[in-house]
Amino acid sequence: FKDSVFRQSICNTLLFTLCCLILQFIIGFLLALFFTKNFSFARAIRGLLMMPWMIPITVTALMFKFVFGTDVGILNYILNALGIISGNIDWLTAPTTAMFALVVANVWIGIPFNMILISTGLTTIPTELYESAAIDGAGKWSTFKNITLPLLRPTIESVLILGFIYTFKVFDLVFVMTNGGPVNSTQMLSTYSYKLSFGMYQYSMGSAVANVLFIILMIVGVFYLKATNNEEES
Repeated sequence: FKDSVFRQSICNTLLFTLCCLILQFIIGFLLALFFTKNFSFARAIRGLLMMPWMIPITVTALMFKFVFGTDVGILNYILNALGIISGNIDWLTAPTTAMFALVVANVWIGIPFNMILISTGLTTIPTELYESAAIDGAGKWSTFKNITLPLLRPTIESVLILGFIYTFKVFDLVFVMTNGGPVNSTQMLSTYSYKLSFGMYQYSMGSAVANVLFIILMIVGVFYLKATNNEEES
């Protein structure tokens, strides 16, 4: 814990995890609500939106590395063409923007996971409850607050906890896009453990970092199992 890079990697991992969780949950929730409506091609579009979750993360990382590239990046090209910026932005090589690029890439991956689980939870809510609420004159916000959210609470808990576990242990996305740089601004616990072990050959330090990552995820996993068992008992 005296290692400044280790402390920074903990902060980076927490910041990355929280930003990704909030964004992908909100967007996934809105998409799940949207696809509960009956309209043409709803199933086909929802199936296409699952593609980011199905593509290997390494391929996604390479794709976003090209998108956020400095000289040949698609994003810089579009922003310059629209006149929003003049010159290129160093998305992956500047400490202030590298974390933003990683968050965007991981949110793109995580949205389908959130959407499909929440959509499944929405299908378990009886339609009779909404019909009764409509007869009683309840508005959309009141129905959402008093029916949808309370009945979705177990699903929301599972989505958030599983999302935390998947995001907190991220490695391949960061390793391919930034490799923890620049200046350790995107160094995560997983990438720092790998760097210590296989880059600097300090295997004991790398194992210590990995153990901290394991302990944090074990605590979250125990909490998830306890919450799941309480829901089943109730």
